Amino acid sequence: MQYVYLVIAILGEVIATSALKAADGFTNLWPTVVVVIGYATALLFLSLTIRTMPVGIAYAIWAGAGTVFIVIAGYVLYNQVLDLPAQIGIALIVLGVVVINLLSASVTN
Repeated sequence: MQYVYLVIAILGEVIATSALKAADGFTNLWPTVVVVIGYATALLFLSLTIRTMPVGIAYAIWAGAGTVFIVIAGYVLYNQVLDLPAQIGIALIVLGVVVINLLSASVTN
C-alpha cells in the first residue's frame, strides 16, 4: 500500500505544481484551488507513505519522480523545452530513483 500512497502523493504534487503557473501568484481562483488541494493531497499521502517507508527514501522517490513529471508537464502544458545539460540532470535523477528502488534494502524497512 505504501507505493499506492506514494503515487497519489506524487500525482498531487505534480498537479499542484503544474497549476502554479496558471494561478499567477494566487490571483486566479480556480488554479489556486487546484494548487491548494493538490499540495494538501500530496502531503497527506506522503505522510501516510512514511508510516511504513523510511522518510529519506520516500522523499527521494517523491521528489525525483515529481521532478520528471513536472518536466513533462512543463513541456506539454507550457511548451517549455530543456537544453541538453538539463536533460542529462533529469536522467541522473531518474537513475537515482531506479537505483534506490532496485538495489536498496532501505525501501522495505
